[in-house]
Amino acid sequence: MQKPISITAVSSISSIGKNADEVWNNYLKDRSFVSESQFQNTSVYVAAIPDDAKVEIEKLRVSDNKYKSLDDTVLFAMYTSRQAMQQAGWDGSDNFGINIGSSRGATALFEQYHKGFLEKNKTETLSSPTTTLGNIASWVAHDLQTKGPEISHSITCSTALHSFLNGVAWISSGMCNKFLVGGSEAPLTPFTIAQMQALKIYSRRKDEFPCQALNLEKTENTMVLGEGASMICLEEGEKDNALAFVKGYGYATEILKHNISISSDAVCFQRSMKMALGETPFNEVDVVVMHAPGTIKGDMSEVNAIVKVFGENIPALTTNKWKIGHTFGASGALSLELAIQMMHHQKFIDVPFIETKKTPKKIENVLVNAVGFGGNAVSILLSKN
Repeated sequence: MQKPISITAVSSISSIGKNADEVWNNYLKDRSFVSESQFQNTSVYVAAIPDDAKVEIEKLRVSDNKYKSLDDTVLFAMYTSRQAMQQAGWDGSDNFGINIGSSRGATALFEQYHKGFLEKNKTETLSSPTTTLGNIASWVAHDLQTKGPEISHSITCSTALHSFLNGVAWISSGMCNKFLVGGSEAPLTPFTIAQMQALKIYSRRKDEFPCQALNLEKTENTMVLGEGASMICLEEGEKDNALAFVKGYGYATEILKHNISISSDAVCFQRSMKMALGETPFNEVDVVVMHAPGTIKGDMSEVNAIVKVFGENIPALTTNKWKIGHTFGASGALSLELAIQMMHHQKFIDVPFIETKKTPKKIENVLVNAVGFGGNAVSILLSKN
């Protein structure tokens, strides 16, 4: 680390709520926030934002005539960015940078426009600007009235943590001293779900825990899609209002044998975790918040990588996907939020259907992992002090 960097705010919207207190209270409950829904006359499990959160998003949509044509991906990002900026005490004159990513972008709008195109052989006027990926950060910048740089990108499911890396890089370079980073995803659409089912990784379970993330005894894939967004405020220096500090970061990409595969011992994760740990002793890492998508190979390969890196000093392991689903590009930022909440409350959130558990005595250093199709892994080491 060239410069100390503080996290001064984190906000989110997901199936477990729309503010920090609500999110934490729902993390304390040993239940999933995944529910059954209908898509193309088929019943599947998804993790949708709750009804009161949907009301808030609709209020935002109608608050400005220009917002009415925006996809939920953009509105989720705008909603959580407003919360994060308020929490950090920033205003538009700070000219902070913005980097918000999404794996899929304006999924619902794209499907809507494409359906209209097939029916009419022409598309609506705003189909291009409202479905481009750069739409997310640019609209957030407009809404927050900041003049800093705006970046949007997609690096599949590790998108949010790559946004985090970019924010750290800009601050470390001295090009700015504040950066808003995160990810947003609204993938609960018929075509997206059909894609995941075609890959044979979507859950077909009909019980209280449809997503069996981190259950290493499962015999079928159990990934469940979730929607949501999470934004994080990064600032140069050790701030008095810091929620956590960036202690280390790592990244790696491995050569794949298949479009969506990952090696059996996740070489990319081994490299990213080692880079993030740096000189930090293994026994000082209290928790790893895993990517763990709920697939057989995905969960096992990450555990194998953790064993390779930590040996006998394996920290407590957890994940939030059994509770909030896999939110693709937003998932890494939502995992960071869980890490920060656990450090703040000094309470470990485990996975209730796992028999073998390790509970940390303290939570001061937490490693957060994310990886996406293409073998793009990122690991972020957070510190309480």
